[in-house]
Amino acid sequence: MGNINVPGLVLGTNMNILLLSRYTRLGASSRLRTMQYLPELLSHGFKIEIAPFFDDAYLNNLYSGQRNKISVIKNLVDRLKIIKKKPHPDMIWIEKEVLPWIPWFIENSLLPKNVPIISDYDDAVFHRYDMHKNKIIKSILGNKIKKVMRSSSLVMVGNPYLQDYAINSGAKRVFIIPTVVDLKAYDICKKPLYQSKPRVGWIGTPQTWQELANPIHKVLDPVLKKHDSLFRAVGAKMNQSESGTLEIIPWKEESEVELIKTMDIGVMPLPDNPWTRGKCGYKLIQYMACGIPVVASSVGVNRNIIEDGINGFLVKNENEWRDAINLLLNDSNLRNSMGAAGRKKVQEEYSLQTWSPRLIDMILLAREN
Repeated sequence: MGNINVPGLVLGTNMNILLLSRYTRLGASSRLRTMQYLPELLSHGFKIEIAPFFDDAYLNNLYSGQRNKISVIKNLVDRLKIIKKKPHPDMIWIEKEVLPWIPWFIENSLLPKNVPIISDYDDAVFHRYDMHKNKIIKSILGNKIKKVMRSSSLVMVGNPYLQDYAINSGAKRVFIIPTVVDLKAYDICKKPLYQSKPRVGWIGTPQTWQELANPIHKVLDPVLKKHDSLFRAVGAKMNQSESGTLEIIPWKEESEVELIKTMDIGVMPLPDNPWTRGKCGYKLIQYMACGIPVVASSVGVNRNIIEDGINGFLVKNENEWRDAINLLLNDSNLRNSMGAAGRKKVQEEYSLQTWSPRLIDMILLAREN
């Protein structure tokens, strides 16, 4: 994206940050954990250079079930060039790690010396290494993320599970920053007049669809048929389709919010394992920001976001999934009251407007380390 500069203001005057994001805006983690904060940072005088590791082509191939090793090598070379470029920045903001699958001692040797590091985590990326089936990879990389955290002036994490890992890694300063929404882009759900069938909705990627949401659609299929309802899966595939109770719509950033607003209930199914305990529950926050009631697996941070029976339901098995969806489809008043409670919680605890000033304070604190 190149270097973005604005005239220096009081807070960020003379502070240049190199943002080593994992993806472009097409990648949800990069768009939400770092890039959506940039306008506020720039308005306060910070100067940001953004250098994604993976480009749009990589993500499009990934979502299509393809992998291009040559493009990854190119991405690696580009990342090496940017971190060796002079003059050095005043701070480096790392999303997860600098060089995927490369040991920390190599990363560390390539980074400029005496430049503070901020590292950010919205999932349990460390389990990609410390739970790897290959014993050699596990031996070489198992403690990599711990070392990145330990070397950071500030570690920002999306939930308590990640916070505990960072603290146990010996990180100097750890703060929880939830993955949040910009309230200017989200408003209370207003169903289109042409929508006749209720919709249970899910949003994600083709990978998470196959692993997580497709199985729960099958569980809910009898309930959906009973209520003449549809399961709207946004982002499940690259092409639109409809079959039985399943409706698949491709994901696009510009239409994301409007598609969520067509849902009557938002769902987030997860198995309970170390990887999912590191998730940050962003889907739930998106649904709730639009005033939609939610049903989710009682796993990890979902238990912090959902107040069971107030703004949604936490469920533990297939019967509870069917009961919760059946109850909500039966009662529009309950959907409305839960949706309003969810919207209120997002306004108070999960908005960009609430967290931007706090993020700026944390960056300034890290600079003083």
